[in-house]
Amino acid sequence: MKKLFSKLLLMAIPVLSMSQSTRYLLIGTYTKGKSEGIYVYQFNIKTGNATLVSKATAANPSYLALSPDEKFVYAVNEDGNDKGSITAFSFDKSSGQLQFLDKQSSGGDHPCYVSVNKTGKWVTAANYSGGSFSTFPVMANGTLGAPNTVQHTGSSVDKSRQESPHVHSTVFSPDDQYLFVQDLGIDKIMIYTFNAGHGTPQPAPTPFVATTPGSGPRHLTFHPSGKFAYCIEEMGGAVSVYRYKNGKLTPIQRISSVPANFNGKKWAADIHVSPDGHFLYASNRTPSNTIAIFRINKSNGQLTSVGYEPTRGLVPRNFVMDPGGEYLLVANQDSDNVVIFKRNKKTGLLTDTGKRIDVGNPTCLQFTVR
Repeated sequence: MKKLFSKLLLMAIPVLSMSQSTRYLLIGTYTKGKSEGIYVYQFNIKTGNATLVSKATAANPSYLALSPDEKFVYAVNEDGNDKGSITAFSFDKSSGQLQFLDKQSSGGDHPCYVSVNKTGKWVTAANYSGGSFSTFPVMANGTLGAPNTVQHTGSSVDKSRQESPHVHSTVFSPDDQYLFVQDLGIDKIMIYTFNAGHGTPQPAPTPFVATTPGSGPRHLTFHPSGKFAYCIEEMGGAVSVYRYKNGKLTPIQRISSVPANFNGKKWAADIHVSPDGHFLYASNRTPSNTIAIFRINKSNGQLTSVGYEPTRGLVPRNFVMDPGGEYLLVANQDSDNVVIFKRNKKTGLLTDTGKRIDVGNPTCLQFTVR
């Protein structure tokens, strides 16, 4: 009996090892070109290889979010003319298959960002052209209830792009008690209290922090310590650093995401902190086409530039690191590919593995954690 048990245990080890070394990678896209919707790959953390598992048809699913239990996926449908919507899918992690559940109006035109709170009971979406954001209750089966929409007002200095509000992202605070809404059109990070019981956002005691005029705040991310926040400014080509406490952002630094001698259009996109909290990365679209790399001072949150890595493609949008921080993957929207870089955890620098995932107009990358 002991020999049989030992044999069965040895047979199970390769399966266990495989499950620990792979994660699902979900890719959101624009469907104006070669893409059909959302693509699911199995990514091997040891080798950096990606294998297509499944795909789901959807209209312009340019941003994706996984529920905390990873049983559901929510995708924006970035359309205008009152057709902006959020689609809910069930996600079977045993097979990597997505199954359509339902679709809800996003409450505004061109939704470009979607997120889920830590309880998994609320979804939020940013409506770029609509200048609004919406919250949705999540039903027990993963479907969404009707949206509660909050409309922003105002404008800023660049009348060609900031003639009205343009909400670009909705990010929950680490403690899930606040919602930060980045509005490119009015140069403000709007701050709302968030109660997971009723899900209705209310202006926080400090209801916003103003960014540099013409900067265009786009995405926000928090340091793993919860003490600092970092905002990528699309139009200013810069990262603003904030000290964070109890729903309040205090500015402490602003640093360029492009080299000092760069004279082209500033067009930043995405921002993420490495899982260990040592480095921050930011993407710059055409003509720069780079990932900016910064070292984080963990005592005060401030950034020091380490370098700039070409993305080997055009218009890098979203990028992602695997849960262990071994790799950084970049979605090059106009090159129809995802480029896979190996991360040096000590220096933060990136090395091109030479491996690519060919997919039409990729814009969003999300890894499963489990």
